[in-house]
Amino acid sequence: MDYDFRTLDPRDESEAATAALTAWLQAVSQGFHDGTPGELNTRLWLETMRTDEQRVVGAWLPEGEFGAGPRPVGTFSSFDKTLNAGLDVIPVHMITDITVSPAHRRRGLLSRMMVEDLAATDLPVAALTVSEGSIYGRFGFGAASFRRRIEVDTDARFSLRAYADPGRCELMEPADMWPVISDLFDRFHASTRGSLERPTFYRPMLTGEIDFATGSADTKLRGAVHLDADGNPDGYAQWKVGEGENAKPKPVNANLLTLTNEAHLGLWQFLAGIDLTDRVTDNGSRPDDTLDWSVTNSDVVHVKSVIDHIWLRVLDVPVALEARPWFADDSLVLGVDDPLGHAQGAFTITARDGRAKVSSTSDSADVLLTAETLASLYLGGVSVRTMARAGRITGSADAVSRLAALMDGGAAPYSLTSF
Repeated sequence: MDYDFRTLDPRDESEAATAALTAWLQAVSQGFHDGTPGELNTRLWLETMRTDEQRVVGAWLPEGEFGAGPRPVGTFSSFDKTLNAGLDVIPVHMITDITVSPAHRRRGLLSRMMVEDLAATDLPVAALTVSEGSIYGRFGFGAASFRRRIEVDTDARFSLRAYADPGRCELMEPADMWPVISDLFDRFHASTRGSLERPTFYRPMLTGEIDFATGSADTKLRGAVHLDADGNPDGYAQWKVGEGENAKPKPVNANLLTLTNEAHLGLWQFLAGIDLTDRVTDNGSRPDDTLDWSVTNSDVVHVKSVIDHIWLRVLDVPVALEARPWFADDSLVLGVDDPLGHAQGAFTITARDGRAKVSSTSDSADVLLTAETLASLYLGGVSVRTMARAGRITGSADAVSRLAALMDGGAAPYSLTSF
């Protein structure tokens, strides 16, 4: 079938353009098994797309075909933000809202939209989050950072080891929290390896203007800010109290952003003290969460799952690699196999004092890997030695060891941004 591929302009606020964008949004909601977006949901979605200058693409059935209409059978969107690569904060091409109707799978819709989108950007790295991890490796994406879903029993067994909070926590209405949230996130983003800048939809979501799951105001969202010893905000938590069973205590579903360990533990101590509850779930726990080692009884922390959160795709090897930290002084040639061509080639990496100079070369590679593997190694979320043991790096034992010394080290990457 000869599908009709089109790019919609979110900045066009004409009646016809708004109707086309609304139909596109309905296709996205259907693809992710959400309800049809209502008036508030649609308005905020359109505002986000316009503010973030999203590129909105779709595939439609040709006019006259059975089932043809305003709603596309494939959707794809992208926009540009920033990524903390560990040494520098660099531009990143963020991809989202990918859906293909189950009636039109395996017909090349995603491939065409993805290949054309990657070819159109001149940014050094692309990023996405995935619902099915098997799809994106063939496009050169690799899982690059991870997070955990934990459930913490906050009954009488919960306590922290010899912890006295030097600051304090104060309740704050979500509608009033945005200045604090945005300032804390900016500081977090500037200092955290792997952090991605947040899209615009975080403002209405974190202020309770909307619960995107219901399409109405989020009246159950609660918030608190942690203040350091000098009274300055250094973290926040937001949460909703879930439904309990009969007379049993209710669960708390929380998310936290903290700049210091004192703020992190202070907010956990605060969440554990919420009345009429006995457990707190955090879907964004970092892999090296200090809470695990700060409780007196490790049995109260339950790791429910570990997910590959951010997937990256290196598009410009020299620019991308020069923005990340290096942990040894050495020089070697890295060979990258990339069927799409963006990262294809051999590159000389010369690292000194934590930084590297990277350039294309015709020299033979000391180490060979794929674009997908390079993406997973980029932020340090997985080690060179692990990838070598998995058979995903080719080279002599000495060359692999030298690459490991160069790339492995530093803080684990972590992102609080989903999109």
